[in-house]
Parts: sequence; structure tokens; C-alpha cells
Amino acid sequence: MRDHRTKHAAEGLEADLGYVFKDKKLLKESLTHKSFHHENREKAPSYNERLEFLGDSVIGLIIVEYLFLLQQGYSESVLAKMKSYLASETVFADIARSLSLNSYLLLGKGEESTGGGEKNSILANALEAVIGAVYIDAGYEKTREMVLRFFKDRIDRAVESGEFYDYKTELQEKTQLLCGLLPEYRVVKEQGEEHKRIFTVEVYLDNRKLGIASGKRKKEAEALAAKKAIEKLNDAEAESGR
Repeated sequence: MRDHRTKHAAEGLEADLGYVFKDKKLLKESLTHKSFHHENREKAPSYNERLEFLGDSVIGLIIVEYLFLLQQGYSESVLAKMKSYLASETVFADIARSLSLNSYLLLGKGEESTGGGEKNSILANALEAVIGAVYIDAGYEKTREMVLRFFKDRIDRAVESGEFYDYKTELQEKTQLLCGLLPEYRVVKEQGEEHKRIFTVEVYLDNRKLGIASGKRKKEAEALAAKKAIEKLNDAEAESGR
């Protein structure tokens, strides 16, 4: 939606969002970077930083509310870690790319010439601003529906895999405390095609296997293996304390 973009282009973004704005000025403002505003004050009297600030809070609330209502009943500290993991610049930028937000951003000439439309920070901020604009235009329930459409699968995967929680650091701290050694991770199997690869990882302590797990990424498999190792060590400690 650069200055020369047509109404049809804006409608394309609205179709991807699953929402048609009542106030089109809000949509334009959410996609206007301050660099464009500074160069085109008559065409763009405002830019997206205020909407970005609002959208960040709205997304955070929706994510935490969803996590809070899960049956697991996570503690405050775990909820904080989950929110930090999910409401990150990388995740926001990834969702922005899936919506092709870079194609609609209004950027100043300097920012555009240096590839500003591909910067994670600008894309993440634009997503926040768009969500903030939807919140102002439609209210909480419609915004919640949209945010969960973008985030629900990611939240569920994070909860299932434990990626949000730093099991590897916890295991390292635990093994150093117990015996002054660091755990070792070994990839023992790779299966599937390049884009559907499954990694199987084993974790060892002093050549003793403590856990094994599989995941779509090596880091995910390592985290899950570390989780199993922690559970095994905790069980051993509980058994010895009886």
C-alpha cells in the first residue's frame, strides 16, 4: 500500500487479515512508517508508532489469556516465559511476512532503499500496529479472533514441545551442581525429506544416556531430550531421598 497502491491492494491485505476496516485511515496509519511520514507530511499526517504500542499490549493480553485458560494451570513465571517466547520480534516478523505486510508498508525513500521492508523490527512493529488498528476499529472480540488465528498453532506447538522453556540451561545447571559435568547432545538419527526432516537426539552425562527425543528441528529435539533427562534426574533424587 505504498503511495501509488490501489484500493484493490488494500482489499488484498484485508482479505489476508480476514477483516474489512470501517475506518480505512486506521489501516493506512498502521502501515505508515515514520520515515514516510517525515518525507510526506501532507499525504501522511500520522504514522504507526502509537498503534504499534497499543497492538503490542493487546497481543500480549490475548496470548496470556489463552495460556491462562489452558488446563495445565501454568504458574506466573512459566506464563511470563511463554509470553516472552511467543511475543517476540522474530515471531511477529514471521507472521508479518506470511501476510506480505512488506508489500503494503509505506516507507521513506532512504528506508526503502536499504531494504527496510525486510527488517524484522519494521515488520514486527507493523504487525503490532495493524492489530492495534483492528482493536480500535472493531473491539476486543474481533481482535482476539484474528490474533488467535495467527498465533494459536504456534502457541500449541510451543506448549507441546516445551520450546518456550529453557530445559537445556536447567539441565546444565543441574548436572554442574550434581557432579560438575556438562551434558552432551548427540544426533542419532535424521529422517524424512529436507523440508520435513525429523531429528532424534540423545543426551548423555559422562557417557550415561539420560534422555532421548525427536523433533522437527534439532533444537526442539535437544530441548525435549533435556526435559526427559531432568525428569530422570528428579526421579532418581526422589528415590534416593526416600
